[in-house]
Amino acid sequence: MIAKLKGLLDETGTDWAVIDVSGVGYLVHCSTKTLAALGDVGEACTVYTDPQVSETDMRLLGFAEAAERDWFRLLTQVQGVGSKVALAILSALSTGEVQAACSNGDAAMIARANGVGPKLAGRIVNELKDKAGALPGGGMAGATMAATPAGGASADAVSALENLGFKPAVAARAVAAAQGELGEDASEGDLIRVALKRAAG
Repeated sequence: MIAKLKGLLDETGTDWAVIDVSGVGYLVHCSTKTLAALGDVGEACTVYTDPQVSETDMRLLGFAEAAERDWFRLLTQVQGVGSKVALAILSALSTGEVQAACSNGDAAMIARANGVGPKLAGRIVNELKDKAGALPGGGMAGATMAATPAGGASADAVSALENLGFKPAVAARAVAAAQGELGEDASEGDLIRVALKRAAG
């Protein structure tokens, strides 16, 4: 199956893009965050893809980062969450925010997405809480993190943000800002929490 497309951005719509790969145009359905990350029409771009096949439909979902695709797959495992709802969540929230919401049981944050009511948001965070913590960089707090020296905590926090899909430069700036706000003795968990908010902007 198609796992990644690398070509030129040929056309875009409200929730889709056409990627021209050697003269073949692939229609991919995307979140608004992915559409914004693809750049301008005519520019080179790369999208990670997830094919969705049913009895009545066959479509290709596109994501600017592998982390977003991984979260899409997790979200669609929850009963009542189809591709449309999953894309709405990933349009409203960054992967870091979705991860934090599930880890902390924050259904209200998930419910910010269009078409996601309180009941469904609660089911999402309940079902994905353990899985979110098991992802690289997951587990926002814990005794081992609190005991981490400041220098190591800072480096580990940067690594955690990178694992969540943030670019190294963005992760480093966000953690540095969090360190400045919280002080040198801040735990890794606190650094990640504050840095996530800054990186997600």
